[in-house]
Amino acid sequence: MRNLTLLTDLYQLTMMQGYFEYGITDKSVVFDMFYRKNPYNGGYAICAGLEQVIDYINNLHFTEADIAYLKSLNIFKDEFLAMLRTFKFTGEIYAVPEGTIVFPNEPLLRVKSNIIEAQFIETAILNIINHQSLIATKASRVCLAAQGDTVLEFGLRRAQGPDAGTYGARAAIIGGCTGTSNVLSGQIFGLPISGTHAHSWVMSFDTELEAFRAYANIFPEKAILLVDTYDTLGSGIPNAIQVFDELREVGKLTGIYGIRLDSGDLAYLSKKARRMLDAAGYEQAIISASSDLDENLITDLKLQGAKISLWGVGTRLITSEGWGAFGGVYKIVATENKYGEFIPKIKLSDNVAKVTNPGIKKIVRFYDKEHHKIKVDIVALDDEHYDETQTVIASDHNARWKKMALFPGKYTLRELLVPIFKDGVCVYESPSILEIAAYAKKEMATLWEEHTRFINPEIMPVDLSDKLYFLKDEMLKNFNF
Repeated sequence: MRNLTLLTDLYQLTMMQGYFEYGITDKSVVFDMFYRKNPYNGGYAICAGLEQVIDYINNLHFTEADIAYLKSLNIFKDEFLAMLRTFKFTGEIYAVPEGTIVFPNEPLLRVKSNIIEAQFIETAILNIINHQSLIATKASRVCLAAQGDTVLEFGLRRAQGPDAGTYGARAAIIGGCTGTSNVLSGQIFGLPISGTHAHSWVMSFDTELEAFRAYANIFPEKAILLVDTYDTLGSGIPNAIQVFDELREVGKLTGIYGIRLDSGDLAYLSKKARRMLDAAGYEQAIISASSDLDENLITDLKLQGAKISLWGVGTRLITSEGWGAFGGVYKIVATENKYGEFIPKIKLSDNVAKVTNPGIKKIVRFYDKEHHKIKVDIVALDDEHYDETQTVIASDHNARWKKMALFPGKYTLRELLVPIFKDGVCVYESPSILEIAAYAKKEMATLWEEHTRFINPEIMPVDLSDKLYFLKDEMLKNFNF
């Protein structure tokens, strides 16, 4: 378990020292982590990274080396540094489970703690959740485009560093990939790993046929041969077929076998390859492809009738090409007064989209009972109660005249935020990565097709409860600077 305590912005520490010097370190506050816009201008996102947040919180402490480094900056006072020696998280965290479908302006994670603890953990939480949620969402889009075909994550060599590649592979599995080429991620997280050989293997032998034959002799149970080193149709596929013939003759063609295309017109080549393989009696041979794939290219290849059933997606997945950052933020929404009451707080902005929703909140998700598809999410204050015996009127909080009636017997509901830490102790058992991936797959099935299209998707309604809406409205009307 890594100690990421100093994975923070300097201003978190300078603010902490300010709270310390003003004697308000025990002041309780509530922060929400949320995002404002779906990545890729899509209709949803997938939340990921909670397990790493839990590891971070559990291992949060300042070592003597950390203290010595901070002292060397000549910014912090000795009394403050002494306090850091016993620093740990003692508060409460609620969060949306990993793999959950989420929408803008919903609290994905809610922190209630004293001000210095809640303030300090902001940066690391955003770093972890933002990255993995972005990659999980990108992976889900790629898998949607693949229409049920196998998708493998192949992006380690192009990732922005070891951590981005390693944790990105984890997020890609949550998003729907069935395996990764990243061996370290396989070791750390128990991910299925996959891979065959490169062009250099073929070029290391005197002939392409010798290279294929040697590889198939070593790995006859997984003989996926890369056929585009020299001439895909003229030599690559014919040589692969000859090797398959040889394996079949000795009874070794019993596992997974096929070819990989990594360049050229993938639609044309895959269709020609399929005809050649089928004519040779290899209808079960896999045709896999790589070559700078993403959801848009895979969609086009599908429309062109490409005969590809396994997609190795690398650079554009692991780097989230087309959307640089998830955009999650962490904002204070309530503070405790001297009577122990939590007072809602609101942040104003000239940019209306940046005005925050005040108070301690939860998310209530409503499903169409017949199809088990999401109808609406309502962000409500934590003390509000909903049950399936109620008639619920949901509306667009930006246009209150747009209303939706949910009648008893026609919907089901659940609250999304679950307890993760109480009094500084983790009360949540993280599922395995494969369990999270299976849960995310079920979550994707709760979206209507209109919300999963890549161009101009329908935007899922996220309403504010009446109580929250009018609280926010009243605070805006009576705001005192």
